[in-house]
Amino acid sequence: MDTLSNNSQKNFALVGAAGYIAPRHMKAIKETNNHLSVAYDTNDSVGIIDSISPESEFFTDFERFYEHAWRLKRNDTTKLDYVSVCSPNHMHAPHIAAGLRLGCDVICEKPLVPTSEDLDELKIVEQETGKKVYNILQLRHHPAILELRDKVSNVVKPEKHEVELTYITSRGKWYLESWKGDPRKSFGVATNIGVHFFDMLHFIFGKLQKNVLHYSDELKASGYLEYEKARVKWLLSIDASDLPDDIKGKQPTYRTINCDGDELEFSGGFTDLHTVSYQEILAGRGYGIEDARHCVETVEAIRSQQAQNAQPEEAHPMLKQLLKG
Repeated sequence: MDTLSNNSQKNFALVGAAGYIAPRHMKAIKETNNHLSVAYDTNDSVGIIDSISPESEFFTDFERFYEHAWRLKRNDTTKLDYVSVCSPNHMHAPHIAAGLRLGCDVICEKPLVPTSEDLDELKIVEQETGKKVYNILQLRHHPAILELRDKVSNVVKPEKHEVELTYITSRGKWYLESWKGDPRKSFGVATNIGVHFFDMLHFIFGKLQKNVLHYSDELKASGYLEYEKARVKWLLSIDASDLPDDIKGKQPTYRTINCDGDELEFSGGFTDLHTVSYQEILAGRGYGIEDARHCVETVEAIRSQQAQNAQPEEAHPMLKQLLKG
């Protein structure tokens, strides 16, 4: 794995250090030979730092974290270069803006922000500060997804591809008690767990042309998306009972794309994708605000819709099961 040389080591801050995804960011910072200078979270369940970056400063008050970051700016060797944001979804926009105003480039988890209006505001802050926002769109680096994209690009097909996307990731009772179960903070299942997959579909099949919601509740959602090159029936769920019978009890997650009858199961291969994403960002090849706009607009449109009856040719095979409840 390529790493940066010591003389180009960057100083990082991590906002949202106690979150589920934060350890992947800590690992990526370490594996790209950079320095996690300071971390912040309102919760103090951050023992993982001991095994990755025990010397990092840590704060549970944002005001103390922000003051510390300003003091670091006084010295060229300690000033922060990047702020990584892993906080709850509804806090992404203010935390990104704060990072930019510290004079840092910002790397943020999905979803970048909940609305296109937030994207427009962050573009203004980028212009005011001269710094950049980067979104972790790690599926664009997954080997199986890159292979499918190449296959689609190289095939001349007069009709659109017929695609079924299914993503089921088991979550326990804690999920609905956490911020993830609060639609004011997570913006619902389609946004919280679906935004990466909607980005992936755009990455493979081009511009979105039609967006219809068929079902949505606090645990699952389903609908139909039509792109330049594909008609997509999609289903997302955090309910373990939706897992296929042949994998129940064996693995908690099931990710699959069926394209024209060929199934691509890509539940594996995610371990190092954050590190790859960091490598690309540090090399100047990161994905910015405009790269993320289409998937933000997609989930924003899904949230604004009322579910409607599906046309038979647009219904995901598992939709009937959801409707039976």
